[in-house]
Amino acid sequence: MEFQVRPMEKKDIPQVQHVAKTSWHHTYEGIIPGGVQEKFLASAYNDHRMEERLERSFLYVSEAEGNIVGFANFSGVNEKKEAYLAAIYLYPEYQGKGIGTALLHEGIKRLKDAGKIFVDVEKDNQIGITFYKAKGFEVVSEYDEDFEGHILRNVRMVLHV
Repeated sequence: MEFQVRPMEKKDIPQVQHVAKTSWHHTYEGIIPGGVQEKFLASAYNDHRMEERLERSFLYVSEAEGNIVGFANFSGVNEKKEAYLAAIYLYPEYQGKGIGTALLHEGIKRLKDAGKIFVDVEKDNQIGITFYKAKGFEVVSEYDEDFEGHILRNVRMVLHV
């Protein structure tokens, strides 16, 4: 499958919002209640928050067949030479085709001054944990988080770059 990765633009916001919503529902069905997912998505992926993300972080999209099929969101590098991967989401039918890996590598290239990249993954998200372990991330801690009134069991992982 042919695809390309490029920096996200403001015009991409509606498609990225759709990828986020579809991916979240697919990934977290049976893990996070639907109402909690909707509340989070409405807050984290509304137009205003997406515009803020474009200004303050690094966003990349992947296009295949003329449509955005995935995206990744990275923080900048802090004074400790650490960065944070906030999201890599793909439409389910595009997973396992190298797109997530390409998005990750694009972020790593951009964060060349980083020594570590952290990501938090819900413990029951085995697809995500398996993906990150395959890319060299290691589990460094586990913690619980009150997420919109639902307790998430998270795993923090790190990639040494």
